[in-house]
Amino acid sequence: MRKVEVFSYNEKWSLMFAEEAEKLKSIFGDQIVNIHHIGSTSVPGLKAKPIIDIMPVVKDIGLVDKYNQKMEDLGYDSKGENGIPERRYFQKGGDNRSHHVHIYQVGSNEIKRHLAFRDYLREQSVEKKNYGELKDKLARQFPYDITSYINGKEHLVKEIELKALKWFKGN
Repeated sequence: MRKVEVFSYNEKWSLMFAEEAEKLKSIFGDQIVNIHHIGSTSVPGLKAKPIIDIMPVVKDIGLVDKYNQKMEDLGYDSKGENGIPERRYFQKGGDNRSHHVHIYQVGSNEIKRHLAFRDYLREQSVEKKNYGELKDKLARQFPYDITSYINGKEHLVKEIELKALKWFKGN
């Protein structure tokens, strides 16, 4: 069973991202237009589950599936769209997840949403602190219930996301 644990920010997370990004670049080659570290581990000072979220942006989402075997060879499970149209999602580490890969095609609105959320939290220390404290509280409250953990933070995430998109547009 997977345990929900939230940790203080770790400097190693950016190194883990960079390492994995290089591996992904070697698989997808010139299909990759850009590759971003997203999610809580990409925000210095934010408490997080120690799972590195990576967002490669590709030229053609339709070609990603042909790389599934190479991703599996790297230790990833392919999850297809996994509930988000026009995305390809991979996770690594089974119950002890270490990485999530969210692949989108250039121009997807999801790209802006993820980058706005990340960049906003990097700039807004009060929002970052509140979000981190909520995640910590929920992880302690629901240590073996990832669904309740996710549902518990959903309202604040949506609130931050709206502010972030407005802020992102103005920058």
